[in-house]
Amino acid sequence: MSTDVQAQWLIQAKNNDIAAFSRLVEVYQAPVYNLCYRMLGNRQDAEDAAQETFMRAFRSIKKYDPQRPFKTWLLTIASRYCIDQYRKRRLPTVDLEPFVDFGLPDAGPGPEAALGRKEQDRQMQQVLHRLKPNERACIIMKYWHDMSLEEISEALDLTVPAVKSYLYRARKELARTLADQTSQPANSPLQSERMHHESPAI
Repeated sequence: MSTDVQAQWLIQAKNNDIAAFSRLVEVYQAPVYNLCYRMLGNRQDAEDAAQETFMRAFRSIKKYDPQRPFKTWLLTIASRYCIDQYRKRRLPTVDLEPFVDFGLPDAGPGPEAALGRKEQDRQMQQVLHRLKPNERACIIMKYWHDMSLEEISEALDLTVPAVKSYLYRARKELARTLADQTSQPANSPLQSERMHHESPAI
């Protein structure tokens, strides 16, 4: 999909064109759902959160600033909603068989490899849910959606130093938890950070 086509859909959506907005939903439903899934930990809650995200986006579409990436705007709505839901309901549930891709490298063909990949995904999902909501949101936005520190700070209504501090603490906790998991790939997105030279930026 070209940028010009998306821009046209956005213009139409701002004029209450439901069909144009539906096309945008088709394009962005996967990243929005995946963020909700990683934040909330089970499929039903993620589906509900994704649906609510798009409903809120449609109601607020006239306020959308076209200078800002539309995907970032959607993920901002999704992340804030998920954090609110987590705090209100204190969701403890984590699916045992998550189907989403957590960015781990392809382990290769064959049923054993597929099972190993699924187990790694399950472990990562459980580790993420040991983090506090803001820490989890920062990690997900940074490493699975490649958002900048500035975008994350705007999305979560935090200062950039606060985002850096959340990321630092979250990476330390994840590294500590994953240290005993010998199957953790060396080139996962979290392993790519040089932990030993870091210090929290407060």
